Amino acid sequence: MNEKKKPCSCVSCDFRAVVFTYLEDTTIEELCDHKEEQFFRKGEIINHEGEKITNFKYLKSGLVKLYRRTSDGDEQVITITRPFEFVSNMSIFSEERYQYSVSALEDSVVCMVNLEFIKGLFLKNGGFAFSLLSKISRISDKIIAQTLDIRQKNLIGRVAFVLLYFTNDIYKSRVFDLPVSRKEIADYIGMSTANVIRTLSDFKKEGIIRVFGKTIEVVDVGKLEIISRHG
Repeated sequence: MNEKKKPCSCVSCDFRAVVFTYLEDTTIEELCDHKEEQFFRKGEIINHEGEKITNFKYLKSGLVKLYRRTSDGDEQVITITRPFEFVSNMSIFSEERYQYSVSALEDSVVCMVNLEFIKGLFLKNGGFAFSLLSKISRISDKIIAQTLDIRQKNLIGRVAFVLLYFTNDIYKSRVFDLPVSRKEIADYIGMSTANVIRTLSDFKKEGIIRVFGKTIEVVDVGKLEIISRHG
């Protein structure tokens, strides 16, 4: 017995407004035949550095980190990405293999579209090509800006920056479960784990934050902003 074809979720997907606005409904329906959604549990690898690129990927829900391994085997966390941003797509038109690894910091859903289909759309639809490249460029610019911003700060300024990033950009809340370990924060800001632990402890003693296990409450956002700006 023939299975009934599932309705195309891409037609009403929120992500369509982010990048697929230049595509007609018929093309969106065709896209459905070239894409799949995949669920990743917290801690699972979405793609490995050096793995062959076969799909265009974007994060539909959840939270992921983009990183690479050093020659010593340590992680260098490049950025933390929220929904509707691209997952390791910076190299899809210039490289055959991923230059970075991506793993889930929370349970996440990633939408994967066949890369050859995306390349075909590029050749046929200039508006779509310009829109997608613009979005990828903005993500790249954000990563560069964050990296430069962090490097200009001292230790306490870097930790404050990360806490504000989770507060203002990722969760948009003063209370959140910290999705990364102290070591991952240290890898992200280029400091030792011990220094990160000590700084968070100092923030707690000064009443800037409250800590309940993995839950962080930012009590004094203003003070944290001053530390981040001048630290």
